[in-house]
This record gives sequence, C-alpha cells and structure tokens, in this order.
Amino acid sequence: MQWTLVIPLKPLNRAKSRLSGAVGDELRPGLALAFAEDTVAAALACPAVADVAVVTDDGTAGRRLAALGARIVADEPRAGLNAALAHAAAVVRSARPEAPVAALNADLPALRPGELARVLRAAAQFPRAFLADSAAVGTTLLAAAPRSALLPAFGPDSRIRHRASGAVELFLEAVESVRRDVDTGDDLRQALALGVGPRTAAAAARLPLARG
Repeated sequence: MQWTLVIPLKPLNRAKSRLSGAVGDELRPGLALAFAEDTVAAALACPAVADVAVVTDDGTAGRRLAALGARIVADEPRAGLNAALAHAAAVVRSARPEAPVAALNADLPALRPGELARVLRAAAQFPRAFLADSAAVGTTLLAAAPRSALLPAFGPDSRIRHRASGAVELFLEAVESVRRDVDTGDDLRQALALGVGPRTAAAAARLPLARG
C-alpha cells in the first residue's frame, strides 16, 4: 500500500513558538524549517510513501520543500490546523481517490523511513489509526484508509480526541523517531540524542541551547 502524507506547516515566523525560550526568536524560524525539511526528506525516502503534500502558505518553506519533492497545498480555508488538513486530504484524493492518506507532523527531525514504514503498515489494518507522541498526550500521525475520512482532531490532548473519534491507537515498539516531535528545548535534546537529519543537525550545531 502506497500512502500519501499530508504535512502541515505554519508560517515560519509563527512556527515552534514554544522553542523561543530555548533557541531565541531569531534562530527559531530557521530551525522550524530544518525540522520540516528533514521530516519531508525522510518521509519521501520511506518505501510505503508515494508522495508528500505540505500544507503551508509560507513562500520560503514552500520553495524549499518543493525542491525536495513535496507538493505544496495552500493553507485553506484558513480556519485552523484541522480544517487545513481536511482540505489538503481532499485535494490529494482528488488526484488519487483510492489513496490511503496520513497526516504527519512537520517537527519530526529524527524521523527514520523504516520506522515510518512500520507505523504505516500497522495503520493499514484499520479504517483510521493514530500514533501518540512521546509524551503520550498528542498525536504525531493520523492515518485513514481508502474511502475513510481523515477527520483530524489535532491540538491539545489530541490523543484523547482521536481515540474518542473512533481512530485506533497504535502501540508499537522501536518507532520512537515517529513519536519524537519537538516543541521545547528538552524535546530537541531528545531528538538530537536519537540522531536528527542533516539540516537539523547543522542548525542545532549553531545553537547555545538553553533549558526550556
């Protein structure tokens, strides 16, 4: 089964605001872009992924991610993250109506293609499935089989909300790179310990990383 992934990305000047205390506002946008680039590159290298669509209105990010091979979808109807993901899922399914679709966070700089493939194989057994983040509070991946609506419910406590929506939670070992999203300085340290992609590694090497 070949998946289409939908990856949302805020405008870089607003992305990863919780990292400000650790890296500063000057370096934060570049770091957010590095996360997204490494996430997209790893996703496109996954054998279970046919294509990647990035939902963003940021021109710089759009150009850089398109250069990696991602399709760029405008952030519509500008009604928040879940509306943007639902719109993007409809856009990609207009071209591949029978495609399974998964929403994936843009802040997974340690993402490994093989681990992503394991998660997608497990998700393919259910109409809808999701993977909780490392904190077991949020969601890093939400998958929908062909002819199943994505029904995203990202945001605070999205693990609980996705379970309540009927999505099956996936419990898998050795897929930490798919669970390790980065919102804080401590998250970034843990991602670096796992081993991040080259763009994040280069950006992080210049950081006087503070606690936070």
